[in-house]
Amino acid sequence: MTETLHERVGEQSARTPDALAVAMEGETVTYQLLETESNRLARCLRDVGCERGDRVCLFLPKSPAAIVAMLGVLKAGCAYVPVDLDSPGARLAKIVPRADPRVVLVAQAATPQLEELRTAGGLDSDVLVGSSSAKNGTGHAFGADDLAGFSPEPIDSGVGGDDAAHILFTSGSTGEPKGVVITHANVLAFLGWAIPYFEIGQEDRLSGHPPLHFDLSTFDIYGALTSGAQLHLVPPALNLPPKGIARFIERHELTQWFSVPSVLTYMAKFDAVPEGGFPSLRRVLSCGDVLPSPVLGHWAARLPHVRFTNLYGPTEATIASSFHAIETFSPTETNAIPIGRACDREELLVLDEALEPAGAGVAGDLYIAGAGLSPGYWRDEEKTRAAFLPDPRPDRPAGRLYRTGDRARMDETGVVHFLGRADSQVKSRGYRIELGEVERAVTALPELREAAVVGVESEFEGTSLCCAFAAAETEGVSTQRLKQALRATLPQYMVPSRWLALPVLPKNANGKIDRSEIRRLFAPEPAESTRQ
Repeated sequence: MTETLHERVGEQSARTPDALAVAMEGETVTYQLLETESNRLARCLRDVGCERGDRVCLFLPKSPAAIVAMLGVLKAGCAYVPVDLDSPGARLAKIVPRADPRVVLVAQAATPQLEELRTAGGLDSDVLVGSSSAKNGTGHAFGADDLAGFSPEPIDSGVGGDDAAHILFTSGSTGEPKGVVITHANVLAFLGWAIPYFEIGQEDRLSGHPPLHFDLSTFDIYGALTSGAQLHLVPPALNLPPKGIARFIERHELTQWFSVPSVLTYMAKFDAVPEGGFPSLRRVLSCGDVLPSPVLGHWAARLPHVRFTNLYGPTEATIASSFHAIETFSPTETNAIPIGRACDREELLVLDEALEPAGAGVAGDLYIAGAGLSPGYWRDEEKTRAAFLPDPRPDRPAGRLYRTGDRARMDETGVVHFLGRADSQVKSRGYRIELGEVERAVTALPELREAAVVGVESEFEGTSLCCAFAAAETEGVSTQRLKQALRATLPQYMVPSRWLALPVLPKNANGKIDRSEIRRLFAPEPAESTRQ
């Protein structure tokens, strides 16, 4: 069995060289072209001095060329660091120097971000620009004409399963980005479970919706390219418009859709899921946030031929660590969707403060063990020691646990139920309240397209429960009516006291609801009629 991602993709390319591998907006790449062009780039990177273990930052928009670049970096024995091109220069200046790249690959369209980074003092690396015309004064070039001078034959990368494949920078609680190191073995362990479980094969057409710096994209890319499937990259302009996404699924006859739940929510609320539609679609997967029960009910009722799976897992545990397959789901179902059981070679543990099992039905802190665990944070031993703990079980002397920061409970059957963030428990009006429980009740309201509940410090209540929401209808809704509806399912002390109507909730670069921004919006005392 091969130990690296690029070798696994190379084996597939040898089996189906003429098959379509990656497509986006009319640009297509076959498996043969994927192999030869990534080999050329690997040789180019070696030519400019890249060695085993070096980092290569990717200033590349989502495209087939970016996928080729990722493989080329791996074949050169390096780890790629995908960069969010929408990030301001100040944030890039925190990420790129921390990654300490040997080379930066820059698409010509991204040269303004490169100059912004230079201005912020965050660039001290060789630069390869994706067009020969951009050579002068900017760096080398890795356009098609430039790579044509390199051999298409493979080279020995010199790396194995324990080497880093990529480093993904996530937001840290202190505001400083953290680089999560993911190895070839981490990704292959997940693929070893996911590909046979979802029965992904050469007839499949997989979506590529998340941005390339988001860990969910790792499954889209390598789940497709190691199984001979087609990867259809979703253009960034279609990241959210519900009708546009629906047309994309139909036009490309996708068999699998994978995204964060907010995308499914938009499509449900805007009635973009046709009754009995998407005949080619066989699987819908969600991961990265809580999947609201009414949203799943809507999709399941509209698409009875589709198999739905809810996945859970932080970046530090590689794509996903647990899954819950939904066999049947009623549109009126209100129970929270479990995060389920651990994937193969993974473990979910619900532990008390003494790191002992919390017991069936008892809430505790959620930890993850197994083959997906990252080696840690890039060049940050302190944060690594704080998040990755020695496994306290005597039969696991070399084991590690990742502290997720989430609360959960395991029922009598071994199914794990997500309860919210450990830091999402607040004290308001003398009561201890789980914000996740309140938010689940709010998002179940049919009048709302999406909603989020946060706690904001208040001298009167201890912590005020604040709800930001976007209404399903453009006319808006009465917050008094929303409060009244919530009282049917929540005690009065759990009903948010402050409300903020927004056309759309703020999202971070990964498409998740930006709760820190929502807290900032609520920080001043309410002064407008939409805040009550």
